Amino acid sequence: MYFRLPILSIFLLFTSGCSSISYYTHLMSGHFALMSGEKPIEEVLAQQETSAELKAKLQQVLVMRQFAVAELGLPDNGSYKKFVKLDRKYPVWNVVATKPYSITPRQWCFLVVGCISYRGYFNEAAAQAKAAELQGQGYDVQVSGASAYSTLGWFNDPLVSSMLYRDDVHLAGVLFHELAHQQVYIENDSAFNEAFATAVELEGVRRWLLKLNDPAANQRYRIYKERQKDFNQLLRGTREKLKQFYAAEKEPQKLAEGKRRLFAELQQEYLVLKKRWDGYDGYDKWMAQGLNNAHLALTATYHELVPAFEALLQRLDYDLPRFYAEVTRIGKLEKAERQAALADVQITKVE
Repeated sequence: MYFRLPILSIFLLFTSGCSSISYYTHLMSGHFALMSGEKPIEEVLAQQETSAELKAKLQQVLVMRQFAVAELGLPDNGSYKKFVKLDRKYPVWNVVATKPYSITPRQWCFLVVGCISYRGYFNEAAAQAKAAELQGQGYDVQVSGASAYSTLGWFNDPLVSSMLYRDDVHLAGVLFHELAHQQVYIENDSAFNEAFATAVELEGVRRWLLKLNDPAANQRYRIYKERQKDFNQLLRGTREKLKQFYAAEKEPQKLAEGKRRLFAELQQEYLVLKKRWDGYDGYDKWMAQGLNNAHLALTATYHELVPAFEALLQRLDYDLPRFYAEVTRIGKLEKAERQAALADVQITKVE
């Protein structure tokens, strides 16, 4: 699908005592089952049965991986140097839940990675079962497949076949995004982590396209990112309307009616946006899901703070090592101070 929540890079290897043993077992078995199928990319390239299309993709990945180290200063480790061909569409499915009249996602807390805004499953049926359980408790719920897989540096992460669905430019973005999580990761702050990784992804792709000197690819990516920005702004506007409405209204029937009205307005505003895009329908499938609060919750997680990180990068003259160091420093602050530091970043106009 064209709209995806830029990649959900999470692996919950260690779990707190409040989590069920069965969930812990699911994570461990799912992880090791995935790892058992990995092969070095060079070995896959050497196999006669490997298709020419897959070989071309894998060769590009090796080049992108080296670029990430040499040009972006991202970790030089074993991640994305081995390949796993999945027997399913995604390596993991993630469950997001909100209260019926809130756009704040429920948090699940684990050791090492802290609290996050979604719960991952290696099995779609297990994810759907958890979603049904949460719906039974009155939550709004979304289940979405995550095409990338990351252990946040605890293991060497494999390249999974689901990461190869898109074109080479988007594949580069996925790799840069996931490696950025290994560069900086702050416990209990999904919005900070995902916005940082997205900012690195955008800057990385910009530099990658300059290296390729491919004006057509650059134009396609520019149009894609402009549409993505438009769409995110549309969702952000609806999210803010819902937030204000839920805070102001307390009567149950009016809450339900107002919620339906605001989501109906979102659908109408989307049609207007499509006309501006000359009928581009890349987000139609996402909009047809039967939207609820949970569908909007993580758009904030991935996009709300991106402008602040981009402004910080600009202020540092696009020096990525300095950027990583400053992000690390900000990340060590208490959460309120961290948010204030990002809010204080002002975009410096480049002459």
